[in-house]
Amino acid sequence: MILGILGSIVITTSSMYVSLRMGSLPWPTIFVAILSMTLLKLMKNTNLNEINVAHTAMSAGSMVAGGVAFTIPGIWMLDPGATIGVIPLLGMTLAGTLLGVLFTASWRIFFIEKEQLPFPIGTAAAQTVKTGDKGGRKAVTLFSSLGITALVVGLRDGIRIFPGAIGGFWFSPMAIAIGYIIGPLFTGVWFLGAVLSHWVIVPIGLTNNWFTGLEAADAFKNSLGIGLMIGTGLGILVKGILRRAKEIYGPIIRRKGASGNGGFFAWSIVMAGLAFCFTIITGIGVWAGLLTIFGVWITTAMAASITGQTGINPMEIFGILVLLGARTLLHITTIEAFLVAGIAAVACGLTGDVLNDFKSGYILKTNPRAQLIAEAVGGIAGAIVSVFVLFAMHKAFGSFGPGSELIAPQAYAVSTMIGGLPHLPAFTAGLAAGFVLYTFNFPGMTLGLGVFLPMTISATVFLGGLISFTVKIISPKTSINGTPAIIAAGALGGEGIAGVTIAIIKVITIS
Repeated sequence: MILGILGSIVITTSSMYVSLRMGSLPWPTIFVAILSMTLLKLMKNTNLNEINVAHTAMSAGSMVAGGVAFTIPGIWMLDPGATIGVIPLLGMTLAGTLLGVLFTASWRIFFIEKEQLPFPIGTAAAQTVKTGDKGGRKAVTLFSSLGITALVVGLRDGIRIFPGAIGGFWFSPMAIAIGYIIGPLFTGVWFLGAVLSHWVIVPIGLTNNWFTGLEAADAFKNSLGIGLMIGTGLGILVKGILRRAKEIYGPIIRRKGASGNGGFFAWSIVMAGLAFCFTIITGIGVWAGLLTIFGVWITTAMAASITGQTGINPMEIFGILVLLGARTLLHITTIEAFLVAGIAAVACGLTGDVLNDFKSGYILKTNPRAQLIAEAVGGIAGAIVSVFVLFAMHKAFGSFGPGSELIAPQAYAVSTMIGGLPHLPAFTAGLAAGFVLYTFNFPGMTLGLGVFLPMTISATVFLGGLISFTVKIISPKTSINGTPAIIAAGALGGEGIAGVTIAIIKVITIS
C-alpha cells in the first residue's frame, strides 16, 4: 500500500500534465503493472495478487487527475481572473473519488462476472503480470524509455534547444506513445476528424465565404467537435444503458455489490454520506449535491459500459451530461457548475480505472475487497495531489485553452457548455451526428476529438497509430505486452513527469 500511494502520487502529477497538454489520457495500467512488479520483486517474497493490488492503488490517481484536468481549467478560460480556493476543489476531488469507488463496487458483478466485458486494458495488465519479468528486461526497457524521454522533453521545453513543432508534427514522444497505445483504428478516426476539420471544412468554408474569418471558422469546427463528443455520450446513455437499466441497476437496488451481500449496502450508505458531505464543502448546495450524486450513479454505469467495450472512457462528456441536468433543474453559479462537472468526471474516470483493475483481479483471482481498498487509498492520494498540481501548472504557464501551451480541450468543451456555444448550429449538427454514429458503432467521440484538436497533435498521434499497425503485422505477439508497448508506456510516463518537473521549476523561479 505504501508503494501504491507513492506510485499514485507520481502517476497523478504525470497524468495532470499529459491531460492538460495533450487533451488525451491513455490508461497508465501497463506502466504501473510493470512498475509494481519490478519494485515488489526487488523486495522478494511477493506474488501476483500483491503486484495487482499495488498497481491498482498506483493507477487510481491518474483518472482523478484526468477528471480535474478535463473540467476545472475551464473556469480560467471563461474568466482569467477567476479565483477558487483549495478547499472547494479538494471537496470536489474527494467527493468524486468516493462516489467512483462506491458505484464501481456496485457494477463489478454485472460488468465483470455476468457480462464478461473484455476491458482490454485490464486484460493486458493481467497478461503482463502473468508473463512476469524473469530477467528484468521489461524493467530496464521501461526505465530507459522513461529516462530518455524525460531528457528529450527537458531539452525541448526546459532549455528549448529545439522547437516543439517540426514539419507539421509535434515533436512529442508522448503523443506518439498515445497513438501506439490506442492503436490504428482510433488514431485513424482521430486523424480523419483532423483532416475533415483542417483540410476540408475550414479552407473550403473560407474560400466560399461561409465564414467571416478564421476566428468564425474555428468557432464552427470547435462547436462541431464538441457536439460529436456529447452526441456520442447521449448515444451511450440511450443505446447502452437505458434499455438495460434493470439488469445494470438491479443488483445495487437489491443490496448486492462487490461482495454480493447486504453488508455492502450499509457500507455504501456511509460512503455516499461522506461523498455528500464533500459536495456540501464545495459550496454547491444540498439540492445540487443530491442531484450530482444521482447523476453520477447514472453516468458511472455509462463509463463502465463503454470502457469495458472499447477501452475508452470519455469522462468529461459524462461530466457535461450531469452539469446540463443540474443547470436545467437548478439555478447554480458558474463555479458551482464546474464543480458539479468535476465531481462527475472524477467519479467516471475512476470507474473505468477500477473496473480495468477488477478485470485484472478477476483473471488473476485477486480479492476484490483488497483491490477496492487499494483503489480508495490511491484515489484519495490522487485527489489531494491533483489539486495542488493544477494550481502549480496554472501559476507556471499562466493560462489554459486554445492558443496556450496547455490546450486542455476537454475543459474548453465544458466551458463552452457553461459560457455559451460559439456556433449553435454546428454543435447541434455534431450532436445529432455523434448520436447516429454511435448507434452504428462508429467512434464519433474520437472523430470529434480530431475535429477539435490542432493538426500537429493529431498527425503525431496518427504516426504512433501507424507504428502500432506496423508492429502488429510484423510481430503480433509483442504489439500489446512486448518491448514496443513498454517503450510507449515509458515515453508516456517520462514526458508527463518531465513536464510537471519543468512546471514546478517555473513556479519556484516565478516565486
